[in-house]
Amino acid sequence: MTYLHNIGAYFIMIKDMFRKPTKWSVMRYLIFKDIDDLIIGSLGIVAFISFFVGGVVTIQTALNITSPIIPKYLVGFATRQSIILEFAPTFISIIMAGKVGSFITSSIGTMRVTEQIDALEVMGINAINYLVFPKFIALMLYPFVISIAMFLGIIGGMAACIYGGFSTLDDYIIGLQLDFIPFHITYAFIKTIVFAFVLATIPSFHGYFMKGGALEVGKASTTSFVWTSVVIILLNYVLTQLLLSA
Repeated sequence: MTYLHNIGAYFIMIKDMFRKPTKWSVMRYLIFKDIDDLIIGSLGIVAFISFFVGGVVTIQTALNITSPIIPKYLVGFATRQSIILEFAPTFISIIMAGKVGSFITSSIGTMRVTEQIDALEVMGINAINYLVFPKFIALMLYPFVISIAMFLGIIGGMAACIYGGFSTLDDYIIGLQLDFIPFHITYAFIKTIVFAFVLATIPSFHGYFMKGGALEVGKASTTSFVWTSVVIILLNYVLTQLLLSA
């Protein structure tokens, strides 16, 4: 029953997020602050992980192609497919669930513990709109982060391929262009938008409705990371089945 109650409370929170909006002059500042905290502040770790994981994907692929019959350009093909279809949208989103999700939960949870949310409600402000909506709007820029992850992942794979001596630059580029399906990019960005919504709302829910003191803020952050990751993985399966199996 607790799970059913939490699911119901989550969807009610989403409805209240769009009700009784905060003044635009205030909301604009909150949105830009969240863009700085959630999007710009995440570019460094995303770039670092994408570049080196792209290199690892290339190395693993090249080392497992042992037959001389298999052409070397398949290294670039496998790297492109792995990064665009799964690594960038899904793996990066799980990492962001730890970084961004924990930040959202802890910041809102601290406001709950220090009774700042109660003060907002006493002043007649829709606290859910004030706290959650700017994060939702900021994370609509999340596809920009994923596009950088895709680009740097492929560049990292190219660097590993060339400097590791696994293939030539020409073969790698041929593999990148081989049987390219533009819908795969669309599929990746559809997943990214859905994951962005999850990243904005589930951590906010755990922060807003937490009870207790400072210790419970840490527990709520851990719980939000677990549930955000679980929902992202489940939605990844559902969206892949719907969009690619047709």
